[in-house]
Amino acid sequence: MSNALDAAGELAIRSLIERAPLASSLAQAFKAAGFKLALVGGPVRDAILGRLGNDLDFTTDAKPLETKKILQSWAEDVWDIGIDFGTIAGKRGDTTVEITTYRSDKYDLDSRKPEVEFGENIEGDLSRRDFTINAMALELTGAKPEFIDVFNGLADLSAKVLRTPVAPEQSFSDDPLRMMRAARFAAQLDFEVSEDALKAMTEMAERINIISAERVRDEFTKLLMSNNPRKGIAILVATGIAELVLPEIPKLQLEIDEHHHHKDVYEHSLTVLDQAIALEDRLGGKNLVIRLASLLHDIGKPKTRALIPGGGVSFHHHEVVGARLAKERLKKLRYSNEVIDDVETLIALHLRFHGYGDGEWTDSAVRRYVRDAGELLTHLHVLTRADCTTRNQRKAERLAKTYDELEARIERLAAEEELAAIRPDLDGAEVMALLKLKPSREVGLALDFLLELRLEHGPLGKERATTELLNWWQSR
Repeated sequence: MSNALDAAGELAIRSLIERAPLASSLAQAFKAAGFKLALVGGPVRDAILGRLGNDLDFTTDAKPLETKKILQSWAEDVWDIGIDFGTIAGKRGDTTVEITTYRSDKYDLDSRKPEVEFGENIEGDLSRRDFTINAMALELTGAKPEFIDVFNGLADLSAKVLRTPVAPEQSFSDDPLRMMRAARFAAQLDFEVSEDALKAMTEMAERINIISAERVRDEFTKLLMSNNPRKGIAILVATGIAELVLPEIPKLQLEIDEHHHHKDVYEHSLTVLDQAIALEDRLGGKNLVIRLASLLHDIGKPKTRALIPGGGVSFHHHEVVGARLAKERLKKLRYSNEVIDDVETLIALHLRFHGYGDGEWTDSAVRRYVRDAGELLTHLHVLTRADCTTRNQRKAERLAKTYDELEARIERLAAEEELAAIRPDLDGAEVMALLKLKPSREVGLALDFLLELRLEHGPLGKERATTELLNWWQSR
């Protein structure tokens, strides 16, 4: 090995010993059974970068059933859900391991699932990895640990370049999801994608259509939850992949002419995403719902765009259209119903604040704002603040000050009225007793009436609520 490889190997070995001491005992178990075991892929990359975690990937010449037998004697818990793909997983202490037989994954032209073939040696296995920085290995069952880097992954790691071990056309044909993975790693690691890989991604973009919606969703979610999702999204848009997996995003690149000016909606959306990420501490850290809502909040604009005579552009009701489009897209990507409902609600409400004007909302309007946002109130605060993008510093300061005032009013009312759980002043049993009703539609209408009074006037108290209810019932 060269001096650089020696140093990288030593760093990876030292990091592995310090952060994952159980790997050594696992290697001994495989060696005792007559098999080889190597740490491989992302963990080797991360060990070199000095940030090895507790999830470790290994590759071996043992077949899956042999791996399972060895792992059952070593781990506290073993599961074989990936056995059809040659993978057995286990956990011991805080360390989770996945061990995969040397293999090659290859897709037929119309297949959504790879055909798994087991390989004979680690070099062949590494040649079929996605990128050179993930095609390095640390062989642990020899006389001493050996660092293996047949595709110059270390050099690419140093240069911060994503390159495929074999021709990108072959790599992306074998597993088209690797094209999205390139964008994801670029976002996660702040790397550049090699020119030949970008060219292949652009030419082969339609190949992504054979990948299941669930795998596309998972890869996009990893990209979106990275530290710099803007970079990965830009790659998906530039290569045409976004047009196939999330077409609403490239459609935000609306044509701008000299007479009908408006914000660059695509760039604005990425800026809102950046600004929402900067405010995520209010939500307890990285948050998928706020990132999806920020990215998609204006996707209704292309369908609602209208030219105003004399110049300018309008997007009336784009929040309503956008909420519907987001719901449809997220369903196609198989996101959970909870995520879909939350993103839809936030997009539908994201313009509500702009009706607040100069802070002249009534208490009733504030109550309705809180009621409609529900448990997503803090998310809505974050999205609304992130959406206030303007180069006009005075306008930006005024918007921020106005929203500060709205949040302060919400806090005051919350302290006085328990805004987090706005309910009618009378419950269903009390309504039925007063109106001599059995459970029915009329009871629901009566409770709706009382809730509207509560939103409009604040807490009424049972006496006034009773009077108002009886008067309403008599008037019907």
